[in-house]
Amino acid sequence: KLAVFVDGCFWHGCPRHGTQPKSNAAFWRQKILRNKNRDRLVTRTLRKQGWNVLRIWEHELRKNRIEALLARFLPD
Repeated sequence: KLAVFVDGCFWHGCPRHGTQPKSNAAFWRQKILRNKNRDRLVTRTLRKQGWNVLRIWEHELRKNRIEALLARFLPD
C-alpha cells in the first residue's frame, strides 16, 4: 500500500520555496502551521496502518528532476 502526496510549496510551508504573505500575515501563518501539523498526523496515522507514505514537494516535479526524484524512492 502506497499513499502519495504532492505538497504545494506555499500551502504546506516548503522550507525552500514557501513564502509568508505580508497582508493578513497572522491568518496565513496559522493556516500553514495547521496544514503542516495535519500533514504530520496523516503521515503518522497512515504509517501505523501499514501504509508507505511518499511526500513530494511540488518543486520536485519539474521535468529535469523526475529521474532524480524517482531514484530517491524506487529500488533499482
